[in-house]
Amino acid sequence: MLMALDITQERGLSHLDYKYLDGAPVCRFPLFNFLKPLPMDWMFFVYFVMFLGAVGIMLGCFYRLACLMFISTYWYVFFLDKTTWNNHSYLYGLIGFQLTLMDANRYWSLDGLRNPRKRNAHVPLWNYTMLRTQIFIVYFIAGVKKLDADWVEGYSMKYLAHHWLFEPFKLILPVEFINLMVVHGGGLILDLTAGYLLFFDATRPVAFFFVSYFHCMNSQLFSIGMFSYTMLATSPLFCYPDWPRCFFGRFPEFLQPILPFISPPPIPSSSCVYPNPPSGSGEQQEEAHAAPKPTTPSFKHKFRAIFTILYIMEQFFLPYSHFITQGYNNWTNGLYGYSWDMMVHSRSHQHVKITYTDGVTGDVGYLNPGVFTQSRRWKDHGDMLKQYATCLSENLPRFNISDPEIYFDIWVSINDRFQQRIFDPRVDIVKADWSPFQTNSWLMPLLVDLSPWRTKFEAIEGTLDNQTEVVFIADFPGLYLENYVSEDLGNTSVQVLVGQVNVEMMDEKKNYSLQPGEKMQIPAGAYHKVYTVSEGPSCYMYIYVNTTEAELQKNFTKLSELQEKVRNGTETEPLPPELQPLITGLDDQDSDNSVIDPVVRLFLKRQERMQEVKKRREASLIERFQRFASKKYYSIRRGFLMTAIALRNLAVGLPPLEQLTREVAYANMKEPETETSQDEHLKDEVGHGEL
Repeated sequence: MLMALDITQERGLSHLDYKYLDGAPVCRFPLFNFLKPLPMDWMFFVYFVMFLGAVGIMLGCFYRLACLMFISTYWYVFFLDKTTWNNHSYLYGLIGFQLTLMDANRYWSLDGLRNPRKRNAHVPLWNYTMLRTQIFIVYFIAGVKKLDADWVEGYSMKYLAHHWLFEPFKLILPVEFINLMVVHGGGLILDLTAGYLLFFDATRPVAFFFVSYFHCMNSQLFSIGMFSYTMLATSPLFCYPDWPRCFFGRFPEFLQPILPFISPPPIPSSSCVYPNPPSGSGEQQEEAHAAPKPTTPSFKHKFRAIFTILYIMEQFFLPYSHFITQGYNNWTNGLYGYSWDMMVHSRSHQHVKITYTDGVTGDVGYLNPGVFTQSRRWKDHGDMLKQYATCLSENLPRFNISDPEIYFDIWVSINDRFQQRIFDPRVDIVKADWSPFQTNSWLMPLLVDLSPWRTKFEAIEGTLDNQTEVVFIADFPGLYLENYVSEDLGNTSVQVLVGQVNVEMMDEKKNYSLQPGEKMQIPAGAYHKVYTVSEGPSCYMYIYVNTTEAELQKNFTKLSELQEKVRNGTETEPLPPELQPLITGLDDQDSDNSVIDPVVRLFLKRQERMQEVKKRREASLIERFQRFASKKYYSIRRGFLMTAIALRNLAVGLPPLEQLTREVAYANMKEPETETSQDEHLKDEVGHGEL
């Protein structure tokens, strides 16, 4: 059931037409370069088959066929786009594969109504063994990966301690302790022990409580689709197989006809092996008569047992198989998705520059980072960067750029380290060699020797006021950072921490040499270059103040004070026309009124957004649920309506353009109050997009 819901959500059925629009010049990142998406209407058909497969598995209806429908389309979509890979999407595919081999349609299934041999029949133990071990691996290997120093020291998910979910802990613990012991320590201990605690009868109730609490928290902390609910649904796998009978046996008798049956006992199955009954007293002999007849393991049984063991061994091996697929290794090992290193690494990107050189004319130009693609994950993975560069080289000739050379200058900070380059900016990635089985020669090493500086970062940041920001940079000898200081950053300086740098002011055509501890002011609205001239890596920091934003905040404060004085009657002077909206408010006609002061207009719009945010945060539980349900309804509605349109197009052809436009507009219909995305409001509020 969760996979059926997931298809419309994280798998992307609701916005499939945006992703696979026919004719759009989009760079894609399949696992195998020969994999291509089908035409858009056929992609809707693929998702429709996947959905029918998930529903068929859920109902136990034509079970084996439903499993094949689900996993064939699921893995096709999965391999088609590496940018959407994550651990839980991989887990869904694994469980789908396992269910294809299992007898999961033996209890309360539609197949059982059609076939008496399948109705209420035994299920072999290897089915449970494989599923239980798979979930154990998810927990345990995730815990082992969290033994990484960054996680143990509290750098991986440092920002989580400020989330509202941890407010109760803040009553008794400081934020630093919550981050280290609750977020990181608690996550490590739970992952390492959850699988064991779920396995034993004595500890299972305790494990149920903690893993349920853990997954419910994760559903609020992260945008991970159905993963939290999927893990909640897997917990009963560790109970005895007859738990549904015991559970439904407690319901009133008049409900029994519509509930899963609790009697008679399961019937023997040819998929199972039955041992000889033990010899003993009369009571044991009576039980033996009721037991299935002993069977001898056949080749089929032995093969399934061997397969189960080999599959489990393979699942334990894969998270540590990165020495084979070295081309996919970057600062972290392997293709993200099958390593179970969940949330161990957090990244931030400070600077991304794409430079192209015309191979014929030698002209140099720059590309907007992310052009021709819908994803940002190519910035962290060498294999995707190679695919992206190849795609760009195929698209740029349409813009009169012949035989292009493409260079990437990408700066990344992983787990609060220095911002540093991840790939060599001097290498033309179009012509660069890449192999899945060889180390990337153009990958720059992570400067792990500088990791202890993170404690100093906290001390430096603690000395700054609320309006001052700092960025810590590390660079390699012989390279330089070309940077532009925005005119909004009227107070910017660079200070050297380690090594020696030369700062070239490009407008002044002057060079300045800086040693550790020395700093200089950088003029706003101009380019400069910072060369690393020391033998080892250089480390320096930019300290800056957004003077435009600071001035805007001052004006907002003054306007707020004036508005308060007008409301409480302490302001006796009449307001000029440009400030009148402070009293009357801002309507649609006023938004383009040139008489109104632009700062006043921004101030009032900001107030409206803040009031809306406050209203949403203070909404009752019922209102929040209604908002959530409405959002999901319109999302699922759009997915199915667009699927219906696509299937109609495949069956009878495209209708007139006017009709198609009306149909798509009907599918796009939303609640009036959600026409403007609240997420955009929040983004504007946090990032001050009005600047």
